[in-house]
Parts: sequence; C-alpha cells; structure tokens
Amino acid sequence: MPLWSWPWLTLLAYALARSLHRRQRRFWLSPIVLAPLLLFALAIPSHTHYADYAHDTGWLVSLLGPATVAFAVPIWTQRALLARHWLALGAGMLAGSAMALFSSWQLAHALALDGQVARSLLPRSITTPFAMEMSRDLGGAPELTAAFVMVTGIVGMLAGHLLLRLLPLKTALARGAMLGVAAHGAGAAKAHELGGPEGTVAGLLMVLTGIFNLLLAPLLLKLL
Repeated sequence: MPLWSWPWLTLLAYALARSLHRRQRRFWLSPIVLAPLLLFALAIPSHTHYADYAHDTGWLVSLLGPATVAFAVPIWTQRALLARHWLALGAGMLAGSAMALFSSWQLAHALALDGQVARSLLPRSITTPFAMEMSRDLGGAPELTAAFVMVTGIVGMLAGHLLLRLLPLKTALARGAMLGVAAHGAGAAKAHELGGPEGTVAGLLMVLTGIFNLLLAPLLLKLL
C-alpha cells in the first residue's frame, strides 16, 4: 500500500485534527469536522471519485463495528443511572427514530431523489455500521449511506452545540439523549466532552437506536 493512498491520508488527517482539537477546543477543529474538510481539499483537485475513495478505505469503515461495541464499557459503569431512567430513554429513542425516518423520507421527496438514493438516505441518523446494514436491507447504496451519516453527524453535532446554549437542559440525561439520538457517533463524542454521564447516555441511545432501526428495516421495506 503506497504511503500516499487514501487510507493513510485519512489517518493522517484524523491525527492532525485530533492534535489541533486537543490544543484548541473549537468545534470546527474536531476530527469529524476538520478531517473530512482536509480530505475534500485533496480529493477535489485530484479528481478522486467518492466510489474510489470508499473502495480504498473500506477496511477503515469495517473498524467502526468494534469501535461501537467499545461503548459497552461506559454503559456498564453507569448502569445504575440507566436503570433509573429506562422509560424516559426508551421514549426518547422511539420519538427520535420516528422523527429521523419521517424527515429523511420527506427530504428525499422534496429533493425528488430516485428510489435507491432515497432508501440510502433513510438510515442517515444512526451510526455507520448499523446504517450501512440497514441501507443494504432496504435496497440502498451502503457507501452513499455512509456519506449521509457523516454529514448528519456533523450537522447534528454543530446544532447540538448551539442548542445546548439555548435550551435549559440541566440534566446529564437530557443532554446526552439529545446528542446520542440526533447525531449518533459525533453526538456521543461531543457528549463525552461534557461529562461521563452525558457520554454514557449518548452512547447507549446511539447503539439502541441503531439496533431498533435495523430491526425496523423489514417493516419499512414493506411500506416503501
């Protein structure tokens, strides 16, 4: 694998963004925002197609599965908090999933997207490993879904950053739930910056929302 290949460039962009973010805690320096911008700056002048990039970096995407499983550790340490509020967390997950699916379908219709692209857009609000599998079940394009998930995560994290300043969310449960349901992995990363309980709640809802939507895929396929 040559040193200038896209996997190495992706890892280098991530490492650079992470280093800068540790020094300056600006949201636009976070790896999920800055690293894609750096890669775009390289891909556009080199005329690299997204399909080629996705093909070259497929093994990096496969690592997202184990990374998602790692969220089980903080979930276990905060199990007492989760046990006390399971009803509120479940209601938030169901409401958030329903709104995400409805808004995705409406957006697809508003933009007059064709069938496969529309189906690829539906899982945009769940974390990448679950989203790509759900997209495959629905007849979408998993690689395109991964791009939609990334954009949704970035927008959700930035919107969450703003909403945390505007809304009177005083509890860790509320802050973590909002970020975990709306912005999946990016939201969970932001929630961990706020505190351990926030990160735990966000990670739990991110995983549970992904599983719930994946199980919901056969029913959605009948309705589409």
